[in-house]
Amino acid sequence: MTELDAKSVVAGINGSQAAVNAAKWAVDEAVSRQLPLRLVYVIIGRGARGGSEWKLERAEMALSQAECAVQRAEKPVEVETAILSGDPAQVLVGQSQDAALVCVGTARRGWAADGLLGPTAAGLVAHAHCPVAIIRTNPDGSPTELGVIAVVLNDEPDNDEVVHHAMEEGRRRHVTVRQIDRRLNSWVRRYPDVHVQTVAAGTGAKPSGKPGGTIELAVVGSADADEMAGLATPNCHPIVGYPDCSVLVVRH
Repeated sequence: MTELDAKSVVAGINGSQAAVNAAKWAVDEAVSRQLPLRLVYVIIGRGARGGSEWKLERAEMALSQAECAVQRAEKPVEVETAILSGDPAQVLVGQSQDAALVCVGTARRGWAADGLLGPTAAGLVAHAHCPVAIIRTNPDGSPTELGVIAVVLNDEPDNDEVVHHAMEEGRRRHVTVRQIDRRLNSWVRRYPDVHVQTVAAGTGAKPSGKPGGTIELAVVGSADADEMAGLATPNCHPIVGYPDCSVLVVRH
């Protein structure tokens, strides 16, 4: 399925502020693609209809909270909501079959005993049928500030598609894209309205120290995604703080 065939942008909702922040982040994704934003709450275990009343009430409350936050953005987005049941990762992977993007939020920072991502995000990164955005929230529940979008230019087969997504995000969010490599000119010509920083490979770990210089979104491809899902300790990567920042995974 191509993005042109997608039916929605999906945001996973679980009652947390991190999920609400992820839904708000996904608004621009839906608007720019002219697709509905589908907010999905997954009741773990038994079917939604057979679950206890309080579980359904909690799901409805969480979806209502997220929908209100999205509507406060006052952007022309159609919102759909759904209460499903099962394993959250498996359900969202199923939803990804008809989605242009699946977005989930997390407040995780640093390295937990079960890795950095948590089971739902790790399952999505490993098995989703569309790009996956993992949007990190500050420990106090506030959304992270919009900073630089970083992408590495390399010789992986999917790299053009990865860089394309990074440049689209830069255009969509009106922020700088930091391309870590020397092969840059063709992408600059294709996106004259996106501010681009050229960073030679091996120097991308040095933040500018200026406002807006912090990496807030790393855009990566299949090779990095395969490693990220199983990471338990920090790895050496050209992108600052990867993957302990918001990450957009582009895989096919």
